[in-house]
Amino acid sequence: MIYGEFNSQGELIFEIGLISADSDIIPVQALLDTGFTGWLAIENQDAFSLGWLKESQQEEMRTARGEVQFNLYQGSVFLDEEEFAIPALGGDELQDILLGVRWLQTKRLVADFPAGVLTLG
Repeated sequence: MIYGEFNSQGELIFEIGLISADSDIIPVQALLDTGFTGWLAIENQDAFSLGWLKESQQEEMRTARGEVQFNLYQGSVFLDEEEFAIPALGGDELQDILLGVRWLQTKRLVADFPAGVLTLG
């Protein structure tokens, strides 16, 4: 189980590890976005810096800015003491690293605002 925090806007923030191609674990803050149906969204430049392999196809998704084409990467994430190989969407001008609702298929989310408790695991 990992513990998160609520930011000043009430968003759900978790620290996860992004695993580079040379197996370094880079700790980052990620926002759980229940409107995002994938596993992870990341800035293209960050995915490139991690050495993640880019797939030849792209994936189109509907966002608040309309239909957007995303690059598809073979990503690796360290979350809840486990390593996960996941498809990661890469885009330009992403302000946050996003965790999507796919994580909720395998991890239990507890978000108790009054008690200040936020866990995923």
